[in-house]
Amino acid sequence: MSRAALLLAALAAAALPAPALAQKPRLSVEQRLQRLEDESAIRNIFIAYAAALDQRNPDAYVALFAKEGQWINGSIVRKGPEEIRVLVAGMFRNTPPGFVNAESFELTFHPDIKVEGDHATARSEHVLFRRHADGSGMPQAVLFGRYEDAFIREDGAWKILKRIDYPTMPTPEEWGRIMRTRQQAQQQAPAQ
Repeated sequence: MSRAALLLAALAAAALPAPALAQKPRLSVEQRLQRLEDESAIRNIFIAYAAALDQRNPDAYVALFAKEGQWINGSIVRKGPEEIRVLVAGMFRNTPPGFVNAESFELTFHPDIKVEGDHATARSEHVLFRRHADGSGMPQAVLFGRYEDAFIREDGAWKILKRIDYPTMPTPEEWGRIMRTRQQAQQQAPAQ
């Protein structure tokens, strides 16, 4: 076969459409809009989650989880609304009515959300800030970690099906000691 014939055959082969497996299915405008709405609803869960922690509001916190929701951090596993409520209420003992948090706040950022029908996954990072221990009033990052989440559309609304919290700085062991010390101090503090 001549060089010209080989070149013509190569060009013809290159012009053939790629196999169907290599092509992504084209989504309709409605499907793309639904995906954007789903991702927005899940981002709003991240916002509401941080707000519930900042407000020390166990009811708002628990409302973000599915009926079969799970919260996991290392060996600590809480399943269902009641176990999750007990966990959060224990973290925020002695919170007075009308509490306004001027001591700490949580930021969640870089959410990578993947939606598949009525299920979704996400990976994000979070950081907890508290007033600096030196009394300056400046914010100080005290905890950095990663969330790995599974979501489900339940009764028409997105909910957390499983949240795995991976503290990185400090380590889970170091954070456990900090939390135990904080809980002991809260238990000893008089109710307001």
